[in-house]
Amino acid sequence: MSEEITLSESELRMRIEELALLLLYLAHWVEDKKLILGGIHRAWKTVPYEALDALTDKGYLVRVKRPSASKSVVLTDEGLARARELEKKYLSKF
Repeated sequence: MSEEITLSESELRMRIEELALLLLYLAHWVEDKKLILGGIHRAWKTVPYEALDALTDKGYLVRVKRPSASKSVVLTDEGLARARELEKKYLSKF
């Protein structure tokens, strides 16, 4: 049997945010490669809005003027870098 892991509310919230960013990164695509160096990295809003808000507040996603009207989010350079770190953290064993 495996041991049960107990997380505090803040640890759980942090894990949710990390996995939400990783999910957005793994499912993202790049637009406008010719117009902007490196392109715009977009992902569909597939995670809870609370996590999107927290990731935006941390600078990992671009804050848009009308978030409810947009069906996708834009990852910042900081968001891409953090997502790559999380990819190693969570997926390096696979």
